[in-house]
Amino acid sequence: ETTVVGGMLQHIEFAGVHSGDAAMVLPPHDLDIDMIDEVREATHALAKALKVIGLMNVQYAIKDGELFLIEVNPRASRTVPFVSKAIGVPLAKLGARVMAGARLKDLGFTEEILPNRWAIKESVFPFNKFPGSSIVLTPEMRSTGEVMGQDKDFGMAFAKTQMAAKPSLPMEGNVFLSVKDSDKEKALEIAKGLSELGFLSLRQREPPNFSMRMELKRKAPYASARVVPMWPILLRMEKSSWLSIHRLA
Repeated sequence: ETTVVGGMLQHIEFAGVHSGDAAMVLPPHDLDIDMIDEVREATHALAKALKVIGLMNVQYAIKDGELFLIEVNPRASRTVPFVSKAIGVPLAKLGARVMAGARLKDLGFTEEILPNRWAIKESVFPFNKFPGSSIVLTPEMRSTGEVMGQDKDFGMAFAKTQMAAKPSLPMEGNVFLSVKDSDKEKALEIAKGLSELGFLSLRQREPPNFSMRMELKRKAPYASARVVPMWPILLRMEKSSWLSIHRLA
């Protein structure tokens, strides 16, 4: 009878990272209006076709302007409390009331609510408690919690999540970047920005998989002029607190 989108969130990470591990933005931060409308129409059509009564969770992927359906679940998801706080509506409560026979019109919830600020969810990981464990994000969920940041400025909202998710981002130190070939051009811009902020960047050179060559602007511990195993060096840097940030993608 009535279908309302509770919230539309866009992942910051690309598809392939478990939704429980991905950072999410409400409303979508870089989708055009036409794509947002297509997502909304597809969601309404799915709810009608499946005859869902209550909450429904849908996950999509977008590639080259084409919308793909990953999965649809006729139930709530872990994002419901986040969305409820962002829009100020108790979605779980309304969903339960609808399942018990109430109508959305009678409950006063008939139109999608778009917040006037950015609401960002970031995942919290236990990597600092398990030294040596893999930090690469995959379809297997690794996070053990999440935090929320809200602000009218997108950057500030994201910064709030990073301050809340421990360990928080450092203000100075050394950064290790390791990226695949297709991302190297974009990674240069990130490295340049970190350098302008005063961070020292360590970059991986060929061969790309499990070995690395350090290229430093100034002398630093564990630097090497030859190809050496990557993980032992990273672990030694972390243990000595010499490495402030590392990101592998």
